[in-house]
Amino acid sequence: MRILLLGSGGREHAMAWRINQSNMTDELFIAPGNPGMESLGKIFPDIQVNNFEGIASLALKENIDLLVVGPEDPLVHGITDYFALKPELRHIRIAGPCAQGAKLEGSKDFSKAFMLKYGIPTAAYRTFTSETIHEANEYLKTLKAPYVLKADGLAAGKGVIIAQSLEEAQSELKEMLGGRFGNAGNRIVIEEFLQGIECSVFVACDGRDYRILPVAKDYKRIGDGDTGPNTGGMGAISPVKFADKDFMSKVEERIIKPTIHGLIQENIDYKGFIFIGLMNVAGEPYVIEYNCRLGDPETEAIMLRIKSDFADMLYRIASGSLADYQLEIDPRTVATVIMVSGGYPGEYQKGFEILMPLDSDETILFHAGTKRDGHSIVTNGGRVVAISSYGSDIASAIERSYAKASQVVFEGKNYRHDIGKDLMNL
Repeated sequence: MRILLLGSGGREHAMAWRINQSNMTDELFIAPGNPGMESLGKIFPDIQVNNFEGIASLALKENIDLLVVGPEDPLVHGITDYFALKPELRHIRIAGPCAQGAKLEGSKDFSKAFMLKYGIPTAAYRTFTSETIHEANEYLKTLKAPYVLKADGLAAGKGVIIAQSLEEAQSELKEMLGGRFGNAGNRIVIEEFLQGIECSVFVACDGRDYRILPVAKDYKRIGDGDTGPNTGGMGAISPVKFADKDFMSKVEERIIKPTIHGLIQENIDYKGFIFIGLMNVAGEPYVIEYNCRLGDPETEAIMLRIKSDFADMLYRIASGSLADYQLEIDPRTVATVIMVSGGYPGEYQKGFEILMPLDSDETILFHAGTKRDGHSIVTNGGRVVAISSYGSDIASAIERSYAKASQVVFEGKNYRHDIGKDLMNL
């Protein structure tokens, strides 16, 4: 197959790394890509993920068989529908849901209503706008601290606020409805806080059949001990000890099967990945959120654990033929540590030269926010490099990743020092 992968982050680098290893891959094209992917396929840095016309032109020029959409933005904005509406593009199979399916991520209000309709366990909630801010403040008074406020639309992974007091929640609500997240914050979902431990479940779906991928746990806050503001993700661990056979049986019966059933009932032909953010509340799974794609940084961990042909999986997702796919999972633990720019997730500078060690059999470095500047590779984002390592257990995996992290050099580098340590005590 001739495959076109959209995206430029660590998630897409990890996907490209695995796609490149497949015997089914004749040639891999990546738009816009990053310097870390240059050895894996042909990069088109000038074609951005929301440039549907440019992507379509490239797909036709390069005789693409399969389009793989990494990030959520083009999915929510309807790239799958765009290709379906153009006769000259309809032969290209796409691993990525239609816009209506992508609303599971694109609208928190839509996804919560979907869960309620199909009996999928989630936190109680209500949705408000600037016109109903008085009612929102009254609803907050009925809840107990802490308070969870979510921007309805896409906010680059930063649209969730957890306020510790009613006063803070009311202040945050005013700012969110006042434009902090742009149009994404025109509607705000307020929900009850669930006390427990989180994990990320990924499901490959071809519209009817599905496969459950390796489970991971990510670390969202910038500081050690889960302190400071939320980020796009500071690290991940896979597998997750508490996501055992009993827990995952509950997840499949109460959440995954009803989700697939609901999509079918809504006449949504969902061909892509479903990310299910879960909270384990005393052994019972509750859905925090859906995403319409693989997670980041979890992908940089789970790609190392998928032993079976990933390109074959993508093709079967897009062609509705997952039923016969045999998913093989590496039993080893993988630990991912994210190196970020100083100041992230607030303001930070770009353009600092990066010095990186080479990959090894046990450790892979995935570029997340980099670009080429002459012969140098420089920082070009908040999250810069994802370091993923195999280990026989969490301790050995994180030891390898942190050893590699100490060898990565760029001005202002920052990273958490406690990834996975909470799971070692379970």
